[in-house]
Amino acid sequence: MKSHNKLTHTMVGLHWLVALMMIGSIAFGIYIEELPRSDIKFEYIQLHKSIGILVLIFAIIRIVNTSKNGLPSQLGTPKKRQDQIAKIAHIVLLAGTILMPVSGVMMSIGGGHSVALFGLNLIPSGEKIEWLGSMGYALHGIGGKLMIAAILLHIAGALKHSLINKDGTMRRMMGKAV
Repeated sequence: MKSHNKLTHTMVGLHWLVALMMIGSIAFGIYIEELPRSDIKFEYIQLHKSIGILVLIFAIIRIVNTSKNGLPSQLGTPKKRQDQIAKIAHIVLLAGTILMPVSGVMMSIGGGHSVALFGLNLIPSGEKIEWLGSMGYALHGIGGKLMIAAILLHIAGALKHSLINKDGTMRRMMGKAV
């Protein structure tokens, strides 16, 4: 895969859109989890599912776009261990933007519930599939914790690049040339 220094506006926009939706969805999911069973909790779950479907759509577009345009080249001279940690964090983040929504869909289908995008029914409700719901629930729980850790690590890395290395990585992530 090719690499380059400048990111396209599409790549930058997709990065920030998926990142903000994912962080918001995780925070909203944690909030919803603590609510008692009620009509409002059901409505919030439907909204959470819709945001998850949007994350999935934009994450797929982002991955296809990155495959087409290539990864940005590393700025500066990173230490080998830091470079390895950064690559692992990026893989977890990219995989999580796909696996978190997919595991949410698994939970819904497994629980016999429909999957809708802001009221547009994408997958109708049906019979419960216990094993699918259980697997989705487990993956969603573990995935959420991994995503939180990877997001925090990613933010720490971005701050290090910006405040310590001062290598232009944050300028590039804002769509500017370095």
